[in-house]
Amino acid sequence: MGDGGLPLGNPQRSRVLRRPASGRPDPARLDKVDHAILYALSQDAELTNKALARRLRLAESTCAYRLRSLRDRGIIRGTKIVIDPATLGFPLQAVIKVRLGSHTEQNVRTLYQQLIQVPSVLQVFHMAGADDFLVHVAVADAESLRDLVLRHITTHRVVRGTETHLVFDRRDGVGVTTERA
Repeated sequence: MGDGGLPLGNPQRSRVLRRPASGRPDPARLDKVDHAILYALSQDAELTNKALARRLRLAESTCAYRLRSLRDRGIIRGTKIVIDPATLGFPLQAVIKVRLGSHTEQNVRTLYQQLIQVPSVLQVFHMAGADDFLVHVAVADAESLRDLVLRHITTHRVVRGTETHLVFDRRDGVGVTTERA
């Protein structure tokens, strides 16, 4: 894409890569093949291009092109492994609600950036509503959880309060790509 979202090069390729003014991928631009690729990868992210192409009855070059297009458009943003924190000595998980006293853009951005850098933090969600952030952590024990909250969260001058909830169990949902096209 050129500056201002103008397509460059091959008109066929440019049409596929065009984004709406919001900058987000246009879900209407996903066809049955795109949905089939996303479904297959959501079931097994380790599929090789060859295995994916064979499973979907596509030419390998077509499958590779479609995958590259899905990545270029930001629909596929990466591939991650999931590690069980308990197997590494961090069996206690918690979600910490964080409320701010000052909501300037700079304060929010700074705290967000600092929270994602804290060891033992798995995910941070910036929220609307009474709580400003939800921080999902995995720690060794209750003392480590207390220390994490005291040393890395409540010490920020913009934090008005926290509330910690222990996680007894967690399961993944089916996600948004499980629908077969």
